[in-house]
Amino acid sequence: MYNYKQDINKNIFRGYDIRGVYPTEIDRDTAYTIGRGFGSYIKTIGKTTCVIGHDNRLSSDELYKALQTGILESGIDIISLGLCTTPMYYYACIKLGIYSGVMVTASHNPKDDNGFKFAFDESGNCKGQEIQDFLQYILDGNFTSGSGNIKEYNIEPDYMELFRTNFNFGSRRVKVVIDPGNGTTSIVAEKLYEMFPIDLVTINSESDGTFPNHHPDPCVEANLDQLKTKVIEVGADIGLAFDGDGDRMGLVTGNGTFIPTDKYMIIIVRDIINKVANKKFLYDVKCSKSLSDEIEALGGEGICYRTGNSYTKAKVRDDDLPFGGELSGHVYFRDRWPGFDSGLYAGLRMLEVLSNSDKTVEELLDGINEYYSTEELKFKSPDDVKFGIVDKIGEYANSMNYKYLTIDGIKVLFDDGWALVRASNTGPNITARFEASTKERLEELQNEFISKIEEYNK
Repeated sequence: MYNYKQDINKNIFRGYDIRGVYPTEIDRDTAYTIGRGFGSYIKTIGKTTCVIGHDNRLSSDELYKALQTGILESGIDIISLGLCTTPMYYYACIKLGIYSGVMVTASHNPKDDNGFKFAFDESGNCKGQEIQDFLQYILDGNFTSGSGNIKEYNIEPDYMELFRTNFNFGSRRVKVVIDPGNGTTSIVAEKLYEMFPIDLVTINSESDGTFPNHHPDPCVEANLDQLKTKVIEVGADIGLAFDGDGDRMGLVTGNGTFIPTDKYMIIIVRDIINKVANKKFLYDVKCSKSLSDEIEALGGEGICYRTGNSYTKAKVRDDDLPFGGELSGHVYFRDRWPGFDSGLYAGLRMLEVLSNSDKTVEELLDGINEYYSTEELKFKSPDDVKFGIVDKIGEYANSMNYKYLTIDGIKVLFDDGWALVRASNTGPNITARFEASTKERLEELQNEFISKIEEYNK
């Protein structure tokens, strides 16, 4: 029924996961081959069972069945979650104490993409060299054989109970509009939020893997137009949007203003810093200096780290931090939550803060240092070219005697701003972000470094 794919596309093995276009880069034989490789590998490290789930993309069911077959034929047993969000998959692994698993999803990528987030053991999602080593293991083709068993498991009741017991809402009843964007959170978002003392309005709540209303990336402001309109129309206090597989959240205020994740993180740090013993908080290289300024002003310590869900989540866990996150919308609570990223949970934490306050979201941000910054900008660049372009940006910075960080790509530091150029780990793109103390300086930085990106990207 399925065939081992000897010519598997190497470019789908990316920095944080496996991801590509269906069916040209990822098809059912790709999924079967990955399943055989995954099952065989975890068998060699002493594992006998894994957890698998899938999002609501149109191709996910087919890829899931093929992946499942490959794993079973390697001799590994499966706990099958079926359709679920990525955070539900994470919690199933925690609840069952089984940390080997695969989630079929392409997260916030376009509807024709799909992929696999996977973990071999308790160390968490594979990343970087681990993924390249797994590619080589698949190419070697030395797979085990067997006949695994499959058991279905419904994680939803346990997941709902985890939420139900986690919050302490105040006396203020907050009005919120949520937008699942027709992504996988559609299967649970409304009934989950209805458990809490809030006034709820929902849009785009039908599960539809074609994402007919807008692209399912809630941290790109252009995708939140419908949410902004609805928030203003119904007089809501806040609007929340979730991505395709449910691990990220975007936010708009009652007047329709987009609030980027680094500012959301300021509100959370302000709320919890006096409630936690460890006052260290992690943020990625893309976050505004507003966040690091605020952490220091509150007496905390900021940890600047590389971008990437697999990296940032592991760092927050390994350093035992109470909270951390990145600009892309992944945030990790460990003060009273098991540490995995959930857009629905991140949204409810914001609603809890509002319910215990008489302030608007904007007022909760009063007094922060303001800078001028761009959104994350993307420049198409082939996967086999993009890293070389970043290297050339580093050489340019060197030739200009600029100070720069190499935590993740090249982040050039100036007294009045910064420029960040990275190779995307989720697609064939160069990404860039700029920040400065004035609009004029921001424009100067953009012009200088975008011209270099374009020059090297020819």
